[in-house]
Amino acid sequence: MENPFKFGTIVDAEYFTDRVREVEYICQFVKSANHLILISPRRFGKSSLVAKAVKLTGRKHISVNIQNVTSVQDLSAKLLREFFKVHPLERVRHLVSHFRIIPTISTNPITGLMDVSFQPGADGTVLMEDVMALMENAHSEKDRLIVVMDEFQEIMDLAPKMDRQLRALMQEQKHINYILLGSQESMMTDIFENKKSPFYHFGELMRLGKLPREDFYNYLEKGLSGVFHDESGKLADEILDYTGCHPYYSQQLAANVWQVGVLQPETKDVVRAAIEKIVTSHALDYERLWTGFNRTNRWILQRLATDRPLQSGEHRTSTVYSALKRLQKEGYVVYSDRYELEDPFYRQWIIGGE
Repeated sequence: MENPFKFGTIVDAEYFTDRVREVEYICQFVKSANHLILISPRRFGKSSLVAKAVKLTGRKHISVNIQNVTSVQDLSAKLLREFFKVHPLERVRHLVSHFRIIPTISTNPITGLMDVSFQPGADGTVLMEDVMALMENAHSEKDRLIVVMDEFQEIMDLAPKMDRQLRALMQEQKHINYILLGSQESMMTDIFENKKSPFYHFGELMRLGKLPREDFYNYLEKGLSGVFHDESGKLADEILDYTGCHPYYSQQLAANVWQVGVLQPETKDVVRAAIEKIVTSHALDYERLWTGFNRTNRWILQRLATDRPLQSGEHRTSTVYSALKRLQKEGYVVYSDRYELEDPFYRQWIIGGE
């Protein structure tokens, strides 16, 4: 019997949970000539959502995670490598021959995929211009390419004025739909909503929230019913209560609850047993994170974990606010109507260590 829950990678098919309206919206939106900006906290499923939507359009699409890019040269190579997945080199060789800096192209003997690299020290501006021109010229108004850039806010750290260069190239393109994803709301908002930004009002802004509880409950209840039968609804509620309907952590906890039910059917409190299993398996990583925090950050994390107020007088308000913003940027803290820890299992580890 296969575990019906999946987490940690882009999910599809039976592992994809709801988001019906969002999928339909993205599919419909890219039929226009406009671009879409999707913002949500990490692990809310935006990458899976977009992957499913662009797949349903039936159009050619490529995807690059900017977080995995180390330089402008690397971004150019990754875009070109993805491009060759949807356009065999033989069909676009004449376009590549016009590059001012010719890339080194080879075939990976194991995967069969094209590998692309540029000479170290090559002019990044020239590379980006040539690659972006290639993507544009290989398509038409009736055959627009969809380009997905995940964690787009990282573009600001690639090179000075990279945002201006990229925006200048994009605005000349007529045959590409861009879908730009980001998990740092303040940075993404500044990029696309600040009037001084080159990307000001570049596209439609879409924010992705948590899954509706009822839809998520139905999904979890169905997946758990094969093992727990009459208790599946109760367990689904317990899981969502603990995770706050967070897509990633709900899937993670449900997968472990299912595993406990299969391997240790005599367990009475399966949700608690699953939580302890997850916390224990990540304890070393959690400890490494903890030792990397300064004392102010540790104090803030402890207060948030135990729902204690931050305005206690122990630290200056400006110090607490600055630390919160850094923790939020690094992904440890999220804000909806209040600040809270992003990872409920890390929260459990912190509580256990007090």
